[in-house]
Amino acid sequence: MQRDLTQGPITAKLLRFAVPLMIGNLLQQFYNIADTWIVGQFLGADALAAVGSSYTLMVFLTSILLGLCMGSGAVFSIYYGKKDGERLKSSIFLSFVFIGTVTLVLNAGVFAALMPVIRLLQVPPNIVPLMRDYLWVIFWGIPATFLYNYFSNLLRAVGNSVTPLVFLGVAAVLNIFLDLLFVLGVGMGVEGAAAATVISQYLSGAGMMGYTLLRFPELRIQRRHIGWKRDILQEIMGLSFLTCVQQSVMNFGILMVQGLVNSFGAGIMAAFAAAVKIDSFAYMPVQDFGNAFSTFVAQNYGAGKTDRIRKGIRSAAVTVFFFCTVISSAVCLFARPLMGIFISAQETGIIEAGVHYLRIEGACYIGIGLLFLLYGFYRAVHRPGMSVVLTVISLGTRVALAYLLSSVSWIGVTGIWVSVPIGWLLADITGIGWYWFRYRGNYAAAL
Repeated sequence: MQRDLTQGPITAKLLRFAVPLMIGNLLQQFYNIADTWIVGQFLGADALAAVGSSYTLMVFLTSILLGLCMGSGAVFSIYYGKKDGERLKSSIFLSFVFIGTVTLVLNAGVFAALMPVIRLLQVPPNIVPLMRDYLWVIFWGIPATFLYNYFSNLLRAVGNSVTPLVFLGVAAVLNIFLDLLFVLGVGMGVEGAAAATVISQYLSGAGMMGYTLLRFPELRIQRRHIGWKRDILQEIMGLSFLTCVQQSVMNFGILMVQGLVNSFGAGIMAAFAAAVKIDSFAYMPVQDFGNAFSTFVAQNYGAGKTDRIRKGIRSAAVTVFFFCTVISSAVCLFARPLMGIFISAQETGIIEAGVHYLRIEGACYIGIGLLFLLYGFYRAVHRPGMSVVLTVISLGTRVALAYLLSSVSWIGVTGIWVSVPIGWLLADITGIGWYWFRYRGNYAAAL
C-alpha cells in the first residue's frame, strides 16, 4: 500500500505511515536482542560481553550502508513527490549499482581487518576468541543488510511502510527459532547465535527484493533507465554520501565509547551490552518516526508544499514530546526488571551498573527524539551537511566528555553515561537555532 503524504490530514497520515516503521524496527532489534538474551542466560557473561561488543561494531559497519540507502531514499521521495517516474527509475538503477559496489568492498575489508579491529576495541583477552568466532559468521550477513535496507527505503519513499514490516516479522520469528536450535539444541555457542541472525537476514533481504520486483511494476527499471546520468548520480551521491557520513560518524563515536567501556572490564561490558539493547529498543520508535517525518518532508519538498512542511514540523514535535515523556518514565521506573531480562539475578553488580546507565539515559530521551526530527528534516530538504554537523556536535561532545570525565576517579564510568544527554542537548540547540535563523523568517525562499 502506497501513501501520498502531500495531501490529507498531516498527523493521522504521519502516524499511519510511521507505525509500521516503528513496529518493523522493533522487530529488527530482535535479531540481536534474541542473541543477547539467549547468550546472556545460557552461555554466560563472557559470551554476552563478546556479542554485545560485536553488536556495536556491526551497527557501525551497517550504518555505512544504511546511510547510503537513506540518502537514496530521500532522492526517491523527492522524485515521487514530483511525479517524475522516469528520473525515479534511473535513480533506482544508479543507486543500486553504487551502493551494491560499496557493500562488496566493505564486506571484503571487514574480513581482512577482523583481528586488528578487535585489538583496537581493547577487548579483554578472555573475550577475544568468542568475539572473533561470532564476527566471522555475522560478517557474512552484510550483503543481506544492504538488500533489505535498500528495498525498504525504496518502498518507504513511495509511501509503503507495511511490506518491510511483514518481512521483518517473519525473519524475527525465524531468528529466535534458529537461536534456540543452534545454541541450545545443537550447542554451537556464539557461532550458532550469529548463524541464526545471518540466515534470517538473508530471508528478509532476498524476500524484499523479490517482492518489490514482482509486485511493484511501476518501480521496475527498463533498458532506457540503465545508463550513466551524471546529474542524477551526483544528486544521489550528494545526499547518500553525507547521510552515510552522518550515520558513520554517529556510530564511530559509539564505537570509540565502546572501546572506553571495554577498558573497565567484562562486568561493565556486559552491563553496557544489555543496557544499550534496552536503550535502543526504547527510543527506536521515535527514530523511525523521524525517518517517516523525513519521507513526509521530502515528498512535500518535491511537490513544493512548504506550508504543509511547516505544519508537519509542529505536529511531529508535539508527537515526539508526548512519546518521549511516556517512554522515559517507563524506562526509569522499570530499569531493574528490564536488566533482569538479559542478566541472571545472581549478577547483582552487572545489573546495578546497567540500571545506573538506563536511569541517566532514560530521563533524557526527548533530547534524542528532537535530534532524530532534525536529522530527518535536513536530509529531506537537501541539507544533509547540517545533519553531519549535528552528529559531530552530539558525538564529539559525547566522546570527549566520556574520556575526560571517566578519567576522574570519583566519577569513573558515570562520566561515560552522562556525556550522552549533554551531547544530545548541544546538538538540539544548534539544529533548532539554525532552523530558526535559516528557515523561519522566509521559509519558502530558503527552500
